[in-house]
Amino acid sequence: MNNQNQGKLLTMTASPHIKSPIKTHNIMFDVIIALLPALFWAIYIFGFRSLTLTVISVVSCVLFEYLYRKIMRKSNTITDLSAVVTGILLAFCLPVSVSLWIPVVGAFFAIVIVKQLYGGIGKNVVNPALAARVFLFISFPSQLSGDAFTKPYEHLPAFSINVNITDEIRAGATPMAVIKNGVLPESSELSCMLGGIAGCIGEISATMLILGGIYLLLRKVITWHIPVTLLATVAVISFLFPLGDISGLEFMQYQLFSGGVVIGAVFMATDYVTSPVTAKGKVIFGIGCGLITMFIRYFGGYPEGVSFAILIMNLFVWYLDKGTKPICFGGARK
Repeated sequence: MNNQNQGKLLTMTASPHIKSPIKTHNIMFDVIIALLPALFWAIYIFGFRSLTLTVISVVSCVLFEYLYRKIMRKSNTITDLSAVVTGILLAFCLPVSVSLWIPVVGAFFAIVIVKQLYGGIGKNVVNPALAARVFLFISFPSQLSGDAFTKPYEHLPAFSINVNITDEIRAGATPMAVIKNGVLPESSELSCMLGGIAGCIGEISATMLILGGIYLLLRKVITWHIPVTLLATVAVISFLFPLGDISGLEFMQYQLFSGGVVIGAVFMATDYVTSPVTAKGKVIFGIGCGLITMFIRYFGGYPEGVSFAILIMNLFVWYLDKGTKPICFGGARK
């Protein structure tokens, strides 16, 4: 055996040690395709300002990743498209009325603070887009509060840095805020499912998000475990414990189709890096996200809870993988 071959035999790489023709950019490209229906619907409902915010968010994420790795003299990773996906998801978590500099600040926090400082893709502890969304919500509450939501079909200027939301176009209380008080919203369940309601850019149409989820399932980018268990947990709890005089079925439909449950279940909680790898772990993860979401919605002052629920469960992924790791053939669990 010559020295060259011997050197190859001694080459060590990080796990996993399974070779596949599917690369990171292939997976991310499928996710981008799956997000397009929700983006097109947002443009239809809110106008081209939705596209402007999404483009700013994507460009900012890609630019911050490139600059950080350039300054730190690390290899360029923008071609894996993960920063593009983060940018789209971040924009989807914002109201269409936010100032154009908001996604830039969020992109910096998501890419530099949450992702790159931990080592880059595959090493971040929590979902970058969700962490940035919570950071923006805490730092700039007036930009992301309920008063920032506009009525559907009220198109705002696409390129105005700041917009003035008048009482005529302000949506007021969203369906999630109304139903938290045990009162049925004016928007019907069908309107919530299709997406003719006020809300963040990418979360208003459960139908478009579900179509994207089906595409990811068919492409085997995600598995059913997390989305189904998360949505089922929310459905069961809301059906059994409705608020006020609302029927269990009506309450369940609003809890599922308004707010960020669907986008969280399909696109956020299924993130490869911050979700378990075992089937049992994914089921527990999905149930945990659903339980925490409903706990916040019932007992918290905030009508939404998906972002916080997924971020909390992100912190337990290592323990879930360790506790649900399958036993090697011929071995025994210690």
